[in-house]
Amino acid sequence: MSDQIHPMAPHHLPFYLAPSSGTDTLMVVMGVFLIGVVLWVGTLYWKLHSLPERMAHKSQKLQFELVAVLGLISLFTHMHIFWIAGLLLAMIDLPDFGTPLRSIAGSVEKIADATPGGAEEAASDVAVAAPAAEKPEFAKKEHSHA
Repeated sequence: MSDQIHPMAPHHLPFYLAPSSGTDTLMVVMGVFLIGVVLWVGTLYWKLHSLPERMAHKSQKLQFELVAVLGLISLFTHMHIFWIAGLLLAMIDLPDFGTPLRSIAGSVEKIADATPGGAEEAASDVAVAAPAAEKPEFAKKEHSHA
């Protein structure tokens, strides 16, 4: 077949119209563009979705595992409140209660090991030191069961 134009057709056709014998160049370009845009948007979505986890990981937060779990829950349930909760948790510095409590526990163990005679003698010393005459008010009252 020849590339003759129909006599009724205009002689200056736009470039985006496919010729009668050949490939549609604009469709191929748009197909490649569409695939590229879908991959780019998907990558952007994954980066945005993992933002709280990356924030918690960079700052060495204690709640890193919790933020990661919230991110997975929001990914599988499509409930954005879990992602928002993970983001807020990644931004907040939770106080470290573990270190002072371990320090207190270590100090108490040192004190307990330092007392001569152990805990039994310490308990008997406390009982001897409290005078018997000073009983609490509730112990002085006699209860009658009539």
